[in-house]
Amino acid sequence: MRAILERLLGFDSVSSKSNLDLMHYVEAVLAQAGIDAVLIPDGAGTKANLFATVGPQDRGGVMLSGHTDVVPVEGQRWSYPPFALTEHDGRFYGRGTCDMKGFVACAIALMLAAARRPLKVPLHLALSYDEELGCLGVPSLIDMLAAAPQRPVMCIVGEPTGMQVATGHKGKIALRATCVGREGHSALAPLALNALHLGADFMTAVRALQARVAATGQRDCDYDVPYTTLHVGKFHGGVQVNIVPSTCVLDFEIRSLAGEDTGALLADLAAAAEAIVAPLRGTFPEAAISIERLWDYPGLGTPADAAVVNFVKGLTGANGTIKVAFGTEGGLFCARLGIPTVICGPGSMAQGHKPDEYVSLEQLGRCEAMLGALLGRLEAGF
Repeated sequence: MRAILERLLGFDSVSSKSNLDLMHYVEAVLAQAGIDAVLIPDGAGTKANLFATVGPQDRGGVMLSGHTDVVPVEGQRWSYPPFALTEHDGRFYGRGTCDMKGFVACAIALMLAAARRPLKVPLHLALSYDEELGCLGVPSLIDMLAAAPQRPVMCIVGEPTGMQVATGHKGKIALRATCVGREGHSALAPLALNALHLGADFMTAVRALQARVAATGQRDCDYDVPYTTLHVGKFHGGVQVNIVPSTCVLDFEIRSLAGEDTGALLADLAAAAEAIVAPLRGTFPEAAISIERLWDYPGLGTPADAAVVNFVKGLTGANGTIKVAFGTEGGLFCARLGIPTVICGPGSMAQGHKPDEYVSLEQLGRCEAMLGALLGRLEAGF
């Protein structure tokens, strides 16, 4: 596992770059053990998903899922080389050790071990790209599984949970609001329509809706933030201070609880946008705030008594379950393929996306123990 992780960390697989070198490495490692892997390229041929199976082909089996892309390191102050493995004080440091090449290394090592065992139930490995951009890469892998004669009967997504069994996460919708005003000289600012001011008014509407949802909306106290959240992450517009800007763009998101009526929230935002610009159209007929849906992924809400939950709890020795604040590809496997899914992997997301990202050897050891128990169950036929 360590040797595999060291190689994985050596690939700069930031989402903006190709992951093909990494995937070809994984493909070659699996091939040496007699395991055929399928690469599913993107439209440009610069990235790919990977899917591989060990064991009989006529049964559903268990799928281990992970992503190969990582977030950037620019602007972060690292004490260790980000794209190399450094061991110190019981920890492995490097970009992706926690999120989530540590689990991927464990999963690949398990595939190699499984190739030497007489499995009665198959083991599948699914690796994706562009998860960090909003689970954008995995749909083509899902399409392949949807067309397959057999599909996995359960899935373990190895995102970092401290090796606790997570049954849920919120869904996410990424949105963009484009505000259109009228350009003018700042000396005559009242005669123009400042798009930044429209954007500020719309941001106020987003915050007001968030306050209402927090006060009166659905609640799920298994989450650190027990309600649906709305958040503006980018606000951009203007050229220089003496020009009244005609365009402003806000990027924002909704992270929703299972069962939240996101359509109603979007309708409320559209109504708020119209209420802002409608009184202005008599003087500025071009005034507008349009809302565009950029991408989304569903939440995960696996019942606590589901077979996959009890199965993975049995592998880890866990007594309870948790829900996680971050999104994963698990919601897509469940929603689009009907594959019961849990999240369970080494490390904590508190170390993810930060300088000096790390995963502890203790956590990796617990992950290897879980996967070793899984191998025994697959060999015994569950």
